[in-house]
Amino acid sequence: MEGSTSGARFGPRSIRAASARQMAGTSYNTRAGINPYSSWATVKDCGDIPVTPFDNGLAERQMYEAFLELGSRPALTSASAKHGTKGISAGKSKLVTLGGDHSVALPALRALYQIYQKPITVLHFDAHLDTWNPVRYSSYWLSEQSHFNHGSFFHKASREGLICNSTSAHAGLRTRLTGVDDSDYTNPGPEQGFLRIHADDIDELGGPMGIVNRIIERIGLDSDQPVYLSVDIDVLDPATAPGTGTPEPGGWTTREFIRILRGIEKLNIVGADIVEVSPSYDNKGETTALAAAQVAFEIITSMVKAGAGEDLGGWYGRKEAEEEAEEAFAEAIEDAVKEKEEKEAKDEL
Repeated sequence: MEGSTSGARFGPRSIRAASARQMAGTSYNTRAGINPYSSWATVKDCGDIPVTPFDNGLAERQMYEAFLELGSRPALTSASAKHGTKGISAGKSKLVTLGGDHSVALPALRALYQIYQKPITVLHFDAHLDTWNPVRYSSYWLSEQSHFNHGSFFHKASREGLICNSTSAHAGLRTRLTGVDDSDYTNPGPEQGFLRIHADDIDELGGPMGIVNRIIERIGLDSDQPVYLSVDIDVLDPATAPGTGTPEPGGWTTREFIRILRGIEKLNIVGADIVEVSPSYDNKGETTALAAAQVAFEIITSMVKAGAGEDLGGWYGRKEAEEEAEEAFAEAIEDAVKEKEEKEAKDEL
């Protein structure tokens, strides 16, 4: 769907164009052991939600009603079938939104709250917090619509009780704050329940899997807790994804981020967005749109794999048992080398 800002409103069509090679016959995902477009699931492009560009309040309502309509439709795979996700999302449709302005997450969360009747866990990948209090950062002239923008929507969602703050997380942060201290982090507010994972933490935690482990530790793998995955493309470094409105140097590479997405495939993702792709700022190779299309592919793959009804293993053809055997073999080799070194050291004495 298309958002309301002039730069990002053409993001959906650029992502669709970049996904041209994702045809059903050539989309076997080797890391996951499944072809998401030729498996049990029905994947449909529902087109753009028709929203007005002249009234943010009305546009939000149009998006909310569209998300509620699409998300309330029963899935073609029933809850009792072998395939399909189990737990709270059994028998329900799942939504992946192409943006567009990041504020599309607010109507999506409002709809998901109505569908699941409980606060939603949010996993937010972004360079920025997007939890800004709209009163604090607005001008003298205020209105209800001025509170709704692409930097305040999570604040509004938290105030409305849509977000489960005890399990939600930001990841990839590297934003600057206002003022002369860290009050943007420490001032009390409903959004302070988010765990914050900064872009630099990828080094502190030992790489992408360290980020994955921190996310899983925070969110958990609860089949009765719905998770909404929100991806602002500026979580990537502008060297690889320049086509966005607020680029921030020092982000993750496309490879690092895709590896993180692959590591969280067991989360109960009921909805997702990939937003803030602005093709007017992209390079000639359209690497931002390509990255966004790959992100969508990985998210859809994880959704489909979660409902496969069997352990597919994956990871480039390796099953978990094979991986365990390889690890055991590697440990045996390491122990043998260590034993040999110890014996040689004794012989020298």
